[in-house]
Formats: sequence, structure tokens, C-alpha cells
Amino acid sequence: MSRLPRAAVPWPRFTGRLHDPRTATAIGRWLGLAVLVCFLTGVLSHYVQRPPDWLADRLPSRPVWGYRVTQGLHVASGIAAVPLLFAKLWTVYPRLFVRPALRGVRHALERLSVAVLVAASLFQLFTGLLNTAQWYPWPFSFVPVHFAVAWLLAGALLLHVAVKWPEIRGHWRARSPGTLALPPEEGPDRRSLLTGAAVAVGAVTVTTIGQSFTPLKDLNLLAPRHPDHGPQGLPVNRTAAAARTESVSASAWRLTVSGPRPYALTLAELRALPQAEAELPIACVEGWSVSAHWGGVRIRDLLERAGAPPASRVRVVSLERSGAYRVMEMGAEYAEDPLTLLALRLNGQVLSPDHGFPARIIAPNRPGVWQTKWVGRLEVL
Repeated sequence: MSRLPRAAVPWPRFTGRLHDPRTATAIGRWLGLAVLVCFLTGVLSHYVQRPPDWLADRLPSRPVWGYRVTQGLHVASGIAAVPLLFAKLWTVYPRLFVRPALRGVRHALERLSVAVLVAASLFQLFTGLLNTAQWYPWPFSFVPVHFAVAWLLAGALLLHVAVKWPEIRGHWRARSPGTLALPPEEGPDRRSLLTGAAVAVGAVTVTTIGQSFTPLKDLNLLAPRHPDHGPQGLPVNRTAAAARTESVSASAWRLTVSGPRPYALTLAELRALPQAEAELPIACVEGWSVSAHWGGVRIRDLLERAGAPPASRVRVVSLERSGAYRVMEMGAEYAEDPLTLLALRLNGQVLSPDHGFPARIIAPNRPGVWQTKWVGRLEVL
């Protein structure tokens, strides 16, 4: 080829089977659904984790399993999108070699939307998967960047669909035996490709979704967390050693509650207060979740004793010496819910250090990162 005149050097030509618009459209339907579910549940998760001030007191505490379901769907749909994205890219990559590279404004918009869409999709899935394993080999903060790129991906997807809508509409349902239909001999290959993509999606879903959908926990082979593995039978993300709270003394510990009538309680005094029980899940942003039986004192009882006015928020301060989630604010809906506890027991046992001894927060319909452990102070806001 190096001896040929420049104009005679051939570009790759793909006349083959399965690199056709109908196959791309078929896979695109599945990929679009996965991305839509992942985007919507991701936006919901972000605002539950980091609500703006006007929303903080309006976030609902019920249903108790709400965040568990939505975050489980978020991670599951993101994982399912991985094989679908690669199958989609395989069907369309020959178009990278189309010449001329730009054939007009519409074609330029199409190529721009594809470039941004592919880059954003790969970034989101790559960083999201590493987040499930709590591995962050990058210098930026994961949550705000992941959230921002999600909107970039959504915009690129809308632009791409708008530019390609005539082709998408034409190939959505092949009613004509002409150009829209595959030759008969290519039908089996196309069905095999689509079947293979479906099997891949099913395989990665079944072997990971057990981390949140516990009836399938025995098939949970690829997820980084198992719902039954960890201290007292529950996983943990941050250990007492990592938080430097493993040496908290039960006799020296005090719970300080600030408010119109501030007070402090020893662990023995806290245990002597009226106790409550609740069956609640811990649902972490990495996708794993599991229900457990918790016992402790209702947060609203502690706030009422401090003279908190109705619909008060509460700030919770951990004994951790550092960490992004050391201080947490809880809106009024959570603080007033009778199921929101300052937990002292887990499944009938005293909390282990890794689960927050001597006391931790457990609240319904709330991300695990805000179920603060090693609580040392409550502040009425």
C-alpha cells in the first residue's frame, strides 16, 4: 500500500453482515432503556444524597425500601449497559471510516453527538464500576463529576436521537422487504448476535444483582459485596480502624445533644431510655443493600428532650477524625419518623466497632453514607 498513489490507497470497506442500521437500532433500544433507567435513578440518588436546602425537609422517609430499590436499579442498569454499549459500538464502528468525514451540517452534528456520547458513556460506566469497588484512581471527586457527566451524556444522547430520528424511525419496524430488511441468509447471524448480547446482559445481571436483591445472593459471584459477608453478618464500607474509632471507651463515651435544653447522656443512661425496634435496610450507593433488625432510641425522642421545636432538622457529628461524611444533616421528615433510631443494637447484639459502636444512625429510605456511625453529638437546627 505504501507504493500506491495517495488517492489509490483504499479505506476499509465494511459490506458485511451485522454492521447494519437495523441491528444497531435493535441493540440501541435495549441500551437506551438501560441508560434511561440509570440516568433517572442516578439523578434521584444524587438529590437524596445532596439535597438543596429547599428540598432537605421534603425528602420522604417512606417507603422504607425506596432508596434500596432505586439505587439497586441504578447500579444494575449501569452494569447491564456495559455489554450493550460494546455490542452497539461493534455494530457502528465502521462508520468511523466514512469518507468524506463531514458531509454537511447535519452530518457534523451527528458525528459530534456520537463522539461526546461515546466518550461520556465510557467514562460513566468505567468510573461507576470502579466506584462499586470503592477504587478511585483519579484526582477528582467522584460524585460531582459523575453527576455532571451524566447530564452531558443525556444531552449528547438527545442530540444524537434528534439527528438520527429519520433512520431510527425507519428501522424501528421493518415493514418493507426492500432496503430495511436483511437478506434471508443474514437473519440467523443477526439473531445470534442479539441473543448473545441478551445472554451477556443476563449473565452480568444475575451474577451481581444479588448484592441488593437478596433472593439471588447465592448467585452473587461478580459483585464486590455480598449481603451476608461482614461483621455481625452485614457488609461495611468503612471500618473502625479506617475511621480511627476502634478504641472508643464505653465508660468514657458521652452523647451530647445541643438545643434549647442541651444535655449529655452516658451509654448506660441511653440504654435506660425507652427503646424502639425497627426492621430497616442499609442501602449503599455502591449498590449493595441488606435488611437487619435494629434497636435503640428514637431520634425524635432525643430531640424532644432537648426542646427542639416541631419540624426541626438535626446535625449528626461522628467521632471520626476525618472523612467526607463525618458530619451529616437530616431533614425534618427523617428526624420525626418513628423508625429513625440512634441504634445501639444490631440483630439483638451490641453494635460491633465496625458497625458504629457505641451508637449509630439508622433511618428509613436513606443512603448508607448518611447512616452515620460512631455518633458523638446531635445538634438541633
